[in-house]
Amino acid sequence: MTSSLSVKASGILPSQAIAKLVAEGAIAASAPIGEGQIQPASLDLRLGRRAFRVRASFIPGPGTKTEDQIERFKLHTIDLGPGAVLEVGCVYVAEIDESLALPLFLSGIANPKSSTGRLDVFTRVIADHGPGFDQTGAGYKGRLWLEICPQTFPILVRTGSRLSQIRFRDANGGGAAASAEAGGQPRDVALSVELGGEPGALIGYRAKRHTGVIDVDRAGAYDIEEFWEPIAATHHHRLILDPDEFYILASKEAVRVPATHAAEMEPFNALMGEFRVHYAGFFDPGFGMAEAGGHGSRAVLEVRSHKVPFILEDGQLIGRLSYEPLSEPPARLYGHDIGSHYQAQSLKLSKHFRAI
Repeated sequence: MTSSLSVKASGILPSQAIAKLVAEGAIAASAPIGEGQIQPASLDLRLGRRAFRVRASFIPGPGTKTEDQIERFKLHTIDLGPGAVLEVGCVYVAEIDESLALPLFLSGIANPKSSTGRLDVFTRVIADHGPGFDQTGAGYKGRLWLEICPQTFPILVRTGSRLSQIRFRDANGGGAAASAEAGGQPRDVALSVELGGEPGALIGYRAKRHTGVIDVDRAGAYDIEEFWEPIAATHHHRLILDPDEFYILASKEAVRVPATHAAEMEPFNALMGEFRVHYAGFFDPGFGMAEAGGHGSRAVLEVRSHKVPFILEDGQLIGRLSYEPLSEPPARLYGHDIGSHYQAQSLKLSKHFRAI
């Protein structure tokens, strides 16, 4: 099939271009793709019918298909139709309902959804013969799979659950580092961590272990204290990250993503410290924009230290947000009008927890 889609400029495709890919069959699924799946510059991916418990994470090589690797390494098959609990520390590979038949000039790039990252659930999209995790390569045609590894909380998922999202880039257009500044928007912005405030003020959360199950499709269903320990500010304005513990913190800076751009936070930078700062990391156009109801929005940080304790100080540089232009502004912006959960956020847990 030849797509009639044309892009006005190189960059990330907006919602109306994604809708056109769906209408033309370049994005297909066994269940109809709903309007609510299409975000301002990304598409929510749904779990398919089955998941497989596998021995270890893998990526198929140039001559190997994902299905072949699953058959080689699977321990058992899980029917997701009635719902299934995925256990902490186990590796699963699930079918994704959506498949792709992209035109040659488009490639796909995936991220966990914000709600997935804030539950400390590690996910990566797998495409056959792709250049790496969360990438399809240009002109990809075939199925998609999702590696899922809950790190702290066991989760309940089912067919149709949305844990990951994909965006589409003009394969000839380069990435954020190659894009010129447009409309005064810098290529990247440094972010620092907020650990200040009066002693006793809430500055973050540390995840508890050995908790109950979280149903990923239930919003506002769980009490915070059952799953999280609050972290209070001290007069030192610092926090020691314990190895292999999971924290939710917030940036000191407000983040704005104009209608002309999308943004992504780098998940790990060894020059800043031995810790991961984000799982999801993708910000749709309109995030933090006052006209979309997002004045003062902060970046929420999903932080996990590796191997050694690490001291964070208030205002310490913790990551960078890279901006990439869209091929054209989206038909709708991220915000309350489309049911976005994290517009105008400060320190905020995932949508699954009841507001205090």
